[in-house]
Amino acid sequence: MSPVMNCSWKIIFLLALALIAIQYKAIRNFSTKPVHTCPTSGPLNCTLMQDMEPQDRACEEYSLFNYNGSRKTHILILATTRSGSSFSGQLFNQHSDIFYLYEPLYHVQVALLPKLILSRNPAERRIMMGANRDLLRSLYDCDLYFLESYLKPQPTNHTTLKLFRRGASKALCTPPVCSAYGPADINIEENTCVKQCGLLNLTLASESCKERGHVAIKTVRVPEVGDLRALVEDPRLNIKVIQLVRDPRGILTSRIETFPDIYRLWRMWRATNRKPYNLDESLLTTICDDFLNSVSLGLSRPPWLKGKYMMVRYEDLARNPRKKTEEIYDFLGMSMDSNVEEWIQNNTRGGASEVRDKFGTVRDSAATAESWRIKISFDIVLYAQRQCEQVLDLLGYRMVNSSDELKNMSFSLVEEKPFPPFL
Repeated sequence: MSPVMNCSWKIIFLLALALIAIQYKAIRNFSTKPVHTCPTSGPLNCTLMQDMEPQDRACEEYSLFNYNGSRKTHILILATTRSGSSFSGQLFNQHSDIFYLYEPLYHVQVALLPKLILSRNPAERRIMMGANRDLLRSLYDCDLYFLESYLKPQPTNHTTLKLFRRGASKALCTPPVCSAYGPADINIEENTCVKQCGLLNLTLASESCKERGHVAIKTVRVPEVGDLRALVEDPRLNIKVIQLVRDPRGILTSRIETFPDIYRLWRMWRATNRKPYNLDESLLTTICDDFLNSVSLGLSRPPWLKGKYMMVRYEDLARNPRKKTEEIYDFLGMSMDSNVEEWIQNNTRGGASEVRDKFGTVRDSAATAESWRIKISFDIVLYAQRQCEQVLDLLGYRMVNSSDELKNMSFSLVEEKPFPPFL
C-alpha cells in the first residue's frame, strides 16, 4: 500500500472514531432528558407508530404535529456558497411561525475536519453526510442539545457563545430566547444581537423551536439532494427541500471577490489575462458537478421526492422576489405572512450608496443578480462555459460569445424557463 493511501485510510479511521464518540455523547445527553408529551391529540398515522412504546410514540407525535394539531413542515434550503442563500434564508427567517437556523452544519464540518466538505473521497463523504443527517434529524425535532457535542468549548449548563452566526436567526434573538428585541422587529443587526442577547440558552432555544409551527434550516454543506434521501424518506419528518441554484459564472465571480486567499490564482488570472498553470480548477468544477448531479436527480422526479422538491433560481427570486416567494410558500402549503412581505419591501431595493456587507442581505436584488458580468474577465467566463456547459444549459443560462456581449447588461443571460415544483 502506498504512503498516500495509508495516510488516507488513517484519516478516515480517525474520523470514524471521532464521529462515534460525538454521537455517543449526544445519545447520552438525549437519554437523560425527559420525554416530551404531545401538546395536542391530533390525527396520527397509526400504521407507522403502532409498534412503538407509548413514550416513543409521544415523541414522534410531537415531531409530526405542531401546537395546533396541524402537520409541521421541516424546510431545508439546500444551497452552495455565494448563491444568494443568506438572502433567500431571510424569506423564512422573518416568518412569525418558522424557527430558522443558519448553517448549523458548520459545527459538524469544524469538528470532523475543516476541509472535509470539499473532499470527493466517497468514504470521507459518507462520514460527513452521516453526521449531517443525524444533526438535521435532531434539530428538526427541536433537540438543540444534540448540537452541543459539536460545539467548542463545550457548553456550560446548556449555554454558549459559540453558535455560528447566531444573530442570523431571528428566533434566537427574540423572546423567549432573548428579550432585547420584540418578535415584530424586521431588521435585527447580527452583531448587535450577539452583544444585546449575550449567552445563548439552548434550553430556551429548544422551547422556542417547539412553540413555532415549522422549522427551516439553511445549509451550504450538503452537496446534492441525493445525500438527503434517508431524511426525506423518514416518516417522522415532513421534509420539503428548496434547492437554490445560481449561474455558476456568478458564483465563481462572487467567490473570487469574497475569498481572496483561496481564489488567489483566479484573481491573478483576472488581473493579468493569463491563466496560471497551477490553477485549482476544482474550485469551479465542483460547483457545476454538484449542481448537475443534484438538479438532474430532482428534475427527474424520483418517487421519493414527490411533493418534497422545488428548484429555485436565485436570479428569478432576485428579479421578482414577492412573486417567487409566494410560489415557494404555495409549494410548502403555507401562507406568506406580513413580516415576510415587509422584509421583501424593505430589503430588495437597496440604493447604490449603501455600505454592503459581503454576507448581508440588503441590496437592489434585481441589479445584483447579474452584476457579476462587469466584474469578471471574458477569458474566465469562456473557460467556465466550457467546463460547465451541461449545467448552464440545464438551468437555463445563456452563453456569451464576446466581451461586449458579456458586458451588455440590457441582454439578460437568464432564459425565461419555468421549473415547477415536484407535486
